Amino acid sequence: MNRTAKIILGIALFLVVGLIIAGNYFYAYAVIPTKKDFIATRSEKKSTQLSDAENWFKNNHRTWRLTSKDGLKLAAYYLPAKTTQHKTVIIAHGYMGQATDMPQYAKIYHDLGYNVLMPDARGHGKSEGDYIGFGWPERKDYLQWINQIIEKDSHAEIVLHGVSMGGATVMMTSGEKLPNNVKAFVEDCGYSSVTAELSYQLKQLFNLPAFPLVPVTSLITKIRAGYFWGEADAIKQLKKNHRPMLFIHGDKDDFVPYSMLAEVYHATKGPKERYVVHGAKHAGSLTKDPNMYQEKVAHFVQQYVP
Repeated sequence: MNRTAKIILGIALFLVVGLIIAGNYFYAYAVIPTKKDFIATRSEKKSTQLSDAENWFKNNHRTWRLTSKDGLKLAAYYLPAKTTQHKTVIIAHGYMGQATDMPQYAKIYHDLGYNVLMPDARGHGKSEGDYIGFGWPERKDYLQWINQIIEKDSHAEIVLHGVSMGGATVMMTSGEKLPNNVKAFVEDCGYSSVTAELSYQLKQLFNLPAFPLVPVTSLITKIRAGYFWGEADAIKQLKKNHRPMLFIHGDKDDFVPYSMLAEVYHATKGPKERYVVHGAKHAGSLTKDPNMYQEKVAHFVQQYVP
């Protein structure tokens, strides 16, 4: 091997090693469930409405559990309706959140007469897991939660409502083979795909292009967590969905860009509605306009679960 070939080989090896190091760093940054410094913490004073919902949640829930197909012990909180009802909603929380963040959403449905199930996603809250699935492996977990509801009530009528990563989880679940008990979906500010969202975040946070770091980190995710980012595609799943879905997004969202709303809305094959909350940032639609949010959700789900 001549000197030039050795230099080229050395540079190539250096680049490969550098990409592997960078890919593992970005994997840890995005996929391992630890405290994320790029997620803003909310320190504003809680509204009376939120405090009331939190108190209601604390005083009324009980815990459900299941073991996922890949052996993780998962937890969820169940809040029964005031009177015996067949209507149940499953509420999906966001990235690095947990079910206990979602009492305001749960209360909307409880006031409509629903039982409420609020799972902790794998790697979050009280559920086991050492990686974040961004909704892709979670869609299979949600099939198990759906089946657990039906095992307890064969006449259950089920709605899924998710926010942020939970919204993506709901959309990804919609493309699975679901029992007829599942009647409708509500997704709030979910992303079109994991590749698109993390490419956007890579640009926003580090001003780096998607290639080659995103494909490399996706491969690392496949090795370490069992899925490629390219598999986790809400648009592909929505194209298989024929059930009703309400899409919600704030037009000032700069975490999951507002432009993704049009992509996911046009992808689904079922009945659909779109609700844009003007001035709302990421996952802020309910806080921005709580009365209209509740009205829109109630009107939508009552069309399919009277």
